[in-house]
Amino acid sequence: MITEDIRHFLTALLLIVGGLLPIVNPVGSAPMFLAMTRGADAATRQVLALKIAINTFILLMGSLVFGAFVLKIFGLSVPVVQVAGGAVLCALGWNLLNQDDTPPPSTAAAVDTKRVFMRAFYPLTLPLTVDPGAISVAITIGANHAHGVQRVIIGFLAGITGTVLISVCVWFAYRYAQRVAHWLGHERLMVVLRLSAFIVLCIGVQITWNGVRALGVDLLTGSSEPTASDPATPNPGPAPAPGAPPGATTSGSAKR
Repeated sequence: MITEDIRHFLTALLLIVGGLLPIVNPVGSAPMFLAMTRGADAATRQVLALKIAINTFILLMGSLVFGAFVLKIFGLSVPVVQVAGGAVLCALGWNLLNQDDTPPPSTAAAVDTKRVFMRAFYPLTLPLTVDPGAISVAITIGANHAHGVQRVIIGFLAGITGTVLISVCVWFAYRYAQRVAHWLGHERLMVVLRLSAFIVLCIGVQITWNGVRALGVDLLTGSSEPTASDPATPNPGPAPAPGAPPGATTSGSAKR
């Protein structure tokens, strides 16, 4: 019994981490994190990394547990979330792709720390770190409810463990992103940033296309209604003549 519970826990844990970590991709988002916190000092970025990691845990765990329920309340579907979120992600990637690549001056004025912290959730957590693709995958994983109270508790514990591991990876990648940037240099960092921004733009287009395609399939399947000429619809035949007994027809043929 314990062995079966451990196997179920590990299966759910690997499903969550294996399905969400490649989509979150904190290593690929680290250069864009540096670009969007341009002018902030190292201490501010360290606090931001911790805030983004906490927001990532809350957003992913909320999507796993309450995502499908929230969509039902507002009458939304996952394709609609993909279309809207993909458009936001496209806008973010386009802005980063066209960002000025000149190095900041050494005597740059200090940025407002409160203003930087206000961006911890949007856009640094959503959609930069946790994009609509990760949210839709988390909702899909969470919608597959296990049967039995014990299995539900095991799946809940696996969800907490998996999202904690992903959040730790986000914190680690953002926490040491500035050191990696110093090691790469400005020119190499700009190359990585442009490539990452282009990949984000492509991901946004792909997410939007997945949503549009799913909505198109729903539209086509929902518009097919049975008509009178449908072979599956029985033909009632000609109406009986007035005053004729039941079952009689107006045709000239009769039973003999």
